[in-house]
Amino acid sequence: MKKALLLSGCFAAFSLTAQAQDMPAGSIAPDMPEKFQVQDANFDYVRKNVMIPMRDGVKLYTVILIPKAAHDAPILLTRTPYSADHMVSYASSGHMASIMQGYDNMPDVIMDGGYIRVIQDVRGKHDSEGKYVMNRPMHDTSLNGTQVDHATDTWDTIEWLVHNLPQSNKKVGIIGISYDGYTSLTALFHPHPALKVSVPMNPMVDGWMGDDWFHYGAFREETLPYVYNQDTTPKGTAKWWANEYDAYDLYLNGVSAGAVGKARGMDQIGFFKQLLAHPAYDSFWQQQAIDKLLLKEGLKVPTLLVHSLWDQEDISGAIDTYYTLQKNAASAANLYLAMGPWNHGGEAKAASTLGSINFHADTGLYFRKKILEPFLAHYLKDSSIPLPGRVTAFRTGDNEWETTTTLPSQDCRSGCTGLHFEPGHGLGLAAPVADAGVVSYTADPDHPVPYIPRPVITSSAPGTPWANWLATDQRNVTARPDVLSMTSPVLTHPFTIKGQPVVHLTASTTGTDGDFVVKLIDVYPDEVPEQREMGGYQFMVSADILRGRYRKSFEHPEAIPANTPQLYSFNLPMTNHTFLPGHRIMVQVQSSWFPLYDRNPQTYVDNIFLAEASAYKSAQISIDVAKSWVDVHATTPTGNIFAASTP
Repeated sequence: MKKALLLSGCFAAFSLTAQAQDMPAGSIAPDMPEKFQVQDANFDYVRKNVMIPMRDGVKLYTVILIPKAAHDAPILLTRTPYSADHMVSYASSGHMASIMQGYDNMPDVIMDGGYIRVIQDVRGKHDSEGKYVMNRPMHDTSLNGTQVDHATDTWDTIEWLVHNLPQSNKKVGIIGISYDGYTSLTALFHPHPALKVSVPMNPMVDGWMGDDWFHYGAFREETLPYVYNQDTTPKGTAKWWANEYDAYDLYLNGVSAGAVGKARGMDQIGFFKQLLAHPAYDSFWQQQAIDKLLLKEGLKVPTLLVHSLWDQEDISGAIDTYYTLQKNAASAANLYLAMGPWNHGGEAKAASTLGSINFHADTGLYFRKKILEPFLAHYLKDSSIPLPGRVTAFRTGDNEWETTTTLPSQDCRSGCTGLHFEPGHGLGLAAPVADAGVVSYTADPDHPVPYIPRPVITSSAPGTPWANWLATDQRNVTARPDVLSMTSPVLTHPFTIKGQPVVHLTASTTGTDGDFVVKLIDVYPDEVPEQREMGGYQFMVSADILRGRYRKSFEHPEAIPANTPQLYSFNLPMTNHTFLPGHRIMVQVQSSWFPLYDRNPQTYVDNIFLAEASAYKSAQISIDVAKSWVDVHATTPTGNIFAASTP
């Protein structure tokens, strides 16, 4: 035995000596092999990292996860600018469910369905070849001089997958949240025959009208860090920086959004330069409005649009697409919608609360199990599996799910209920007399209204309240003299609203431009026994902003005539909410929402992105009480629904 050990030691010494002798003088043996082989024989999945060629020769990095037991399995595809590798933690676990914890992954859905999971970096991002373009325009528009776009890249990817994955049934679904929801929509243009279903969740659709970049012409200043981080390097290695902890100070000191961006070198970024060059809704934005382009294309693939009622990033995309495609019967036949009480992407995870609001059930789990799983399975596995309803929606207040055949109309030409402004800062269901007077406030751009309590932690920073800010208690601004609050008496009956509220605001300003923010708020009773911290809570049900220069035309701005009443009419985001007895209804009006939106100078300038500090001036805003109201699609009992007086 000792002799054997001695010989073993001699052989080991000889091996090390031989290895050392093979090394060139002055070098050392490296620890790392030329190529490390992961010992994954006991994993329950097989991972493949492939570069899939596109028609123009560019290759896109693609991660493929195949369950070991996969046979005749459908493929579930996501195309992302946010790193395929980051979305699946390579070799962190031998179990497929454990590694799919990143953005966009819903492991319960994927594992229940036995899907082959495919995630791809879009061209120009992370490990894919090519050049990145933010929301790359479709190739048959004047904005894209090439023959490739997200639609062709999706087609080429699916073509490769169905010919190279023998474990599949050659049926593909595409799914994604936000930007990945956008690529799920672009896949519907000239779709590959193997694409059987699409699920765009919280998709970015029209960046000017109401998604990431603008809302009705007001620029979302809080998107500058996103553009910086996303559009400077392929892997996002350059990070947004700020010397101020409070973003309110950062943007106020920076004067304009254009100046803040230029101070960080963003004028090197193509998309930033496009923002500055196109502040109005011109052809640059119109040719990127996916909903309108898709209407012309026609919806040929069954599609489930997913909408979050408190989406802090893309609150109009899914809803605008739904209403647009409903205009064509053939497209509408392939269209489904699910919406719930979520923030951006909240449906993909546990969702029993939204900030302080408690729904007393996991609405995210319900969506995934009762709506998403059956929808995917019907088209990708077994068509006998029942489909969910055409429109499945969660109604807050009552906290109930409901199914309908369609959404209410986007306009309120008939059948709507007006929430009318009343003298004394009241709100009621009857229009007041014609001479009800005006209510006024002074809007000072040097002291704009914060969209969340200060300090404002920017959306990309640790500790930010960004995800749930739309559910923030509005009492933090109600007491401000530059915020107008119109409040109803206490409700004696439930008051349910659905669809998009429509604002009709008649106002004058001493300036020549200005913004109008309108918020519809559920005011809780002063005491809520089961959750005392909710006593008096002001829950924002729906809210949006209109830049005054676009009151008549989004494409052709014009100055506001000073001291002359003007009509400001626009839709608020989708609602499905019941104001309960004991609650009150409030409508708030203000002229800044900072720094979520850039400040309006209130002096007309050609381009607010480039406004000088001297252009920012205070203005008095006067609102005609008799000619201002918010229309809602309401379900109300007959008779008076309010108490005789407010306690």
